[in-house]
Amino acid sequence: MNPAASILKPFVALFSSPFIQRRLLFFIPQLFIITIITFILLKLVPGDIVDVLLGGLSTEVQREGLREDLGLNDSVFSQYFTYIEGLVQGDLGRSFFTGQTVAEDFKDRLPATLELITIALGVSLLIMIPLGIRAGSPKQTGWAAKFDKGLSKVVTFYGLLAGSLADFWLALILIFIFYATANIVPEPGGYFALGNEPNATTGFHLLDSIINGDGAALKSYLGHMLLPVATLVFVYGGPILKMTITSMAEIQNSAYVENARGMGFKTGTIRRIQFRNSLPPIITIIGVIYGFLLGGAVLVERIFSLNGFGNYGVESVLQNDFLAAQSFMLVAAIWVMLVYLVVDILHAALDPRIRL
Repeated sequence: MNPAASILKPFVALFSSPFIQRRLLFFIPQLFIITIITFILLKLVPGDIVDVLLGGLSTEVQREGLREDLGLNDSVFSQYFTYIEGLVQGDLGRSFFTGQTVAEDFKDRLPATLELITIALGVSLLIMIPLGIRAGSPKQTGWAAKFDKGLSKVVTFYGLLAGSLADFWLALILIFIFYATANIVPEPGGYFALGNEPNATTGFHLLDSIINGDGAALKSYLGHMLLPVATLVFVYGGPILKMTITSMAEIQNSAYVENARGMGFKTGTIRRIQFRNSLPPIITIIGVIYGFLLGGAVLVERIFSLNGFGNYGVESVLQNDFLAAQSFMLVAAIWVMLVYLVVDILHAALDPRIRL
């Protein structure tokens, strides 16, 4: 058999399964419903874009003329179908305040936000998964058992604390401690110190710094991202940790783990067996957190003055820039849908029973 064919065969079988086909089939109706919901929600937001653009000294003639130009005098149904027609053609509209198309604004801001939340998720996994495995599957005897018991209490307390903290409050506390008081991190105002920006190649700041071999930009970016990433990791890493502990603990006394323990397998091997069988719920919570991180980035970017996708969404709502706000909500919803779709595909790959 062709080596390439042998590699692709499992993926072909996976995507040909009825489960994945159903999920892909429902994607388009879900997307259509989301466009309706976002359109209605933005229409319910108080305020008038005409007032914002022209100000209080404008005449009625000027106001009516602008309404006509923006299509605001059309019926709600007409405005919605005009919006859908633009979406089908890849046109998200034009922002009233930036003067650019919304697609151009997203191109400038979305990569940086995706990079931020991906780094935060990666750091969370590197820290929380090993801690959860250790705390959820304690050693049975000796000093290591006491250590694992103490670790379990600490991480349980952290999980409860993380679940009760608001990300914006924690961000402000971290700024006060590490910048205002200790002055050991850069000023929270952007992705880079002034003059250290790398050449924009991909839009992903970390990647651009590495590609261009710009050490000063890399150092500046890492320094400015330290507190935003720490905020997201502390708040959103808690559920991953708790799910890992719970999933590992639930199967610790299962028959196959007891059998492995009776056969004399080392603790590390037994934990790997447990973790492999604990993956489905852990992957689910990782997917949920990855989707939520985009929402978490909204406030974090606002507080740290990061000109990213989340901050753009806040500004568009505050300024009644409804085309930009509507597209922001749509892209955020699509992001969550895509993440959940990937989670379902991973579940189907791990558990063949789901594909039936």
